[in-house]
Amino acid sequence: MASLKDLIKGAPVHERKLTLHSYPLEDGRLIIEGWLRDERLVDGYHWNGVPRDPGVVHWMCIRFLVGDWPLTILDAEGEMPDVPHKLCPSTLEGIKRVVGLKIVAGYSDKVRGIFGGVLGCSHLTHLMMVMGAAALHGYWTQHSRERQPIPRSLAEFESLPQLIDSCALWDKDGPIMKDLKASIEASGKTP
Repeated sequence: MASLKDLIKGAPVHERKLTLHSYPLEDGRLIIEGWLRDERLVDGYHWNGVPRDPGVVHWMCIRFLVGDWPLTILDAEGEMPDVPHKLCPSTLEGIKRVVGLKIVAGYSDKVRGIFGGVLGCSHLTHLMMVMGAAALHGYWTQHSRERQPIPRSLAEFESLPQLIDSCALWDKDGPIMKDLKASIEASGKTP
């Protein structure tokens, strides 16, 4: 059987791009900026039979101010430069409902409960969910710009609760945890 990659013969009909950036502030906080852009790449028709040209369908942005530990959304804003319906921007004020949300296990479920479905916009909800992981990576990248002391124990590994069981490699009994424990033991410290 051919791979899925081998089955692709034609040009795409739709493209979604997510772009996420983390901007450090002088006080240790970050601004996480996420952009979602959907583009139709072919001609088509609206539900009512009216022809529609290729072009941008959704182009929207969310910005989070994050800080503290565990990493917390301290402020939020959004914009919609291009959307399919004139009422879409009415959902932007609801973004503020995530202020105070901690980016920890269960974050995506909490975002869905606060802003998903009829409570907000499905596209902004998707963007908010991927921004959680991007915020953590931005924080860790900024934090790692200065050399940190090697943890003397697992309890001193500040980000461990966000990493354990986050994927197969970070399983609590998985390979990365085994390596981490072995490294701490080899240094003469206590895991």
